[in-house]
Amino acid sequence: MGLIDLFKKSKKRSATTDNGVLGPTYLDGFTEQISEPEDLQKHEWRRKLRTASGQTKFRIRYFGQLHTHHRNLIVGTEEAPSLVVAVDPASAQEIILFDGCKHGYNAMFCEQYSAEQKSRVAGTFYKDPNGNDTFEITLSTYNGIDYDDEFADKVDADGYITLIDGTRMDFGTVKRNGFDTLQISGLTEAGKVIEIVSEELA
Repeated sequence: MGLIDLFKKSKKRSATTDNGVLGPTYLDGFTEQISEPEDLQKHEWRRKLRTASGQTKFRIRYFGQLHTHHRNLIVGTEEAPSLVVAVDPASAQEIILFDGCKHGYNAMFCEQYSAEQKSRVAGTFYKDPNGNDTFEITLSTYNGIDYDDEFADKVDADGYITLIDGTRMDFGTVKRNGFDTLQISGLTEAGKVIEIVSEELA
């Protein structure tokens, strides 16, 4: 059972996924709304991956390994966190879905990574346990951290905050990219939903 399954006790529906929560800045321009989503949480940003040209089916390439027991899940290795990239099969355009060295609360405020770890390559193409390798992608981030309360006194006069690695970042960007949970799922041609990534990041 993935993290998102914990929330799916009831089947409440919203009109769309536009609930006012802002998603990761690095995915701006690469997503679209989902109509009538089930059990959208008030602190959840959820979207479907889509290129500017309208492509909605992707292959997945990653750095990491498959979970020992849940063979559908991509996880990090002892050397470094996972890196997950979507690839448009038609154009070969690549879209970063998650970089565990950069994205999420822990990467921004708790863990420091070397230049070698940050430069790792997503070189393995993903296949689910049934051999499917092309999916429609849905992404969810959960933003349960009250950044305004926890970090307000650390924002400088220019509206920037210093991350654990010394990088200065706009506070608005920090709140969008510093999510505490990430879920990535894929829809196969046969209509089966496969959970690809499920990470707690705080």
